Amino acid sequence: MKISVINTAGAAAGEIEVADEMIITTGKGTQAVHDAIVAFRANQRLGTHQTKMIGEVAGSGKKPWKQKGTGRARAGSFASPIWRGGGIAHGPHPRDYSLKITKKTKTLALRKALSDRLLAGELVIVDELKLTGPKTKDFIGLLSKVAAPKGFTLVITDVVEKNLKLASGNVPTVHVELADSVNTYELLRFDKIVVTKAGFAKLTARVGK
Repeated sequence: MKISVINTAGAAAGEIEVADEMIITTGKGTQAVHDAIVAFRANQRLGTHQTKMIGEVAGSGKKPWKQKGTGRARAGSFASPIWRGGGIAHGPHPRDYSLKITKKTKTLALRKALSDRLLAGELVIVDELKLTGPKTKDFIGLLSKVAAPKGFTLVITDVVEKNLKLASGNVPTVHVELADSVNTYELLRFDKIVVTKAGFAKLTARVGK
């Protein structure tokens, strides 16, 4: 499979040959993508939620009133869950939400996500992305020539240069990521993907393992 490469002006700058076995055209890998996304989002959860049980609520352990003779219902503690300010019954407590998947599943999910974006024409390969200075205006102008100006864009490079990092920091619709660390969730989350030629080579090397 041949993929076109453009320059920063939006003009054609050659082609890249990708082995057919690298591209998944069937339903293979769909479950792996699902597992990778679920694991990624679960691993983002801090699990620090906490509510106090009856034994943790501050206050006296004195019985509110005597057991019999008042005409009121029996009560044994001010910290009862049925009282205002009392403990919470079966409330959430700190826990670990993290999930693990195998390296083979991660690789298959990444390969499937990359294949889908390529086949859908939502991935653009640029020969290089270099800025002469950390100007946000220059970065937006460059990006508008190689990708659609609307929507969210993921920029993948082999090395994040200082000017590129600074210039893209003020653009909330753009995220810059290294080809060595980009994940399945990021490949599917953004509307458009712009990847440098060197970055694409690293990305295909990862999914080819």
